[in-house]
Amino acid sequence: MNSNSHNNDKPLISIIIPTKDNVKLLKACIESIEVRSSYKNYEIIIVDNNSKKEETKGYLSTLRHKVLSYPKPFNFSKINNFAVTTAKGEYIIFLNDDTTIISHDWMEKMLEYSTKPPVGVVGVLLLYPNDTIQHAGVLIGVGGIAIHAFEDLSKDDQGYKGLVHKVRECSAVTGACMMIKKSIFEEIGGFDENLSYSFNDVDLCLRLREKGYLVIYTPHAMLYHHGTASRPYTEDDNEIRYFVMRWHDLILKGDPYYDENLSRVRPFKPKRKDEKLVLSETRLFDESEQRFDKRIGKYFEISNKVRKKHGTKRLVKEIIRFLKKSTSQE
Repeated sequence: MNSNSHNNDKPLISIIIPTKDNVKLLKACIESIEVRSSYKNYEIIIVDNNSKKEETKGYLSTLRHKVLSYPKPFNFSKINNFAVTTAKGEYIIFLNDDTTIISHDWMEKMLEYSTKPPVGVVGVLLLYPNDTIQHAGVLIGVGGIAIHAFEDLSKDDQGYKGLVHKVRECSAVTGACMMIKKSIFEEIGGFDENLSYSFNDVDLCLRLREKGYLVIYTPHAMLYHHGTASRPYTEDDNEIRYFVMRWHDLILKGDPYYDENLSRVRPFKPKRKDEKLVLSETRLFDESEQRFDKRIGKYFEISNKVRKKHGTKRLVKEIIRFLKKSTSQE
């Protein structure tokens, strides 16, 4: 059953919420949508991914929203792609179950840009429960392979050049809350199902940009996001390698929306004149750090021979001596 009676004057929005045994947060999420949203032409699709608790099953059975069962191992991409096939909406919102609505017109503010060609996807301002920023767009090749811009700043902080509170183009936005037109989502083949945990949302955005679509961040749609409350944060090295191989050149080149005068090692700090970056299979790091890794790696290899000959105490002394010397040289 659809959540609301449809208003033909406004497009139907399908809100897809994956969940697993997370009743307290899921209930808060759904109730915040129902009570606080001024936009009424939407449906909610809840995808239950192997919930075991009777409390969860009981709650889901009471809902008037569509509940789908996905009784397979967790895969963010597969779960959402599956849900989209059942969605009736012209526009899709992918939403984490540990979010709650702050701004009443959040859907209108996302739809305002989603309806404008050539916009592909729209992301929002997400806050932690302590009112610090969790997401205000995603940066590629800055502080690692990809990071959330302005994370941990106060919600009232303007950020670099006031970008926190400006509608702007960016390289990617988080899948914790993003809107995309269903036809565009289908056109690019949905989420890449090789990415169960890592970078599936970023990959979607980058493929959209590759096709000529824009990725838009709007601070005027605002939600709370608990972050990993519903499912522990997981990284998969094989998925990271897969992502890095796909987007290697873009990551190494750096985010096109990031000021080239700023450091990519220490985000939003002045760049050092000698700053150089190296991209490994699983991370982006400073070249000087690579030299240090190589030095300490070789030293540990040598020190292991010292340990065998002179014992662990001598090994510890040698390592401390090496670290002190290396620190003084940096």
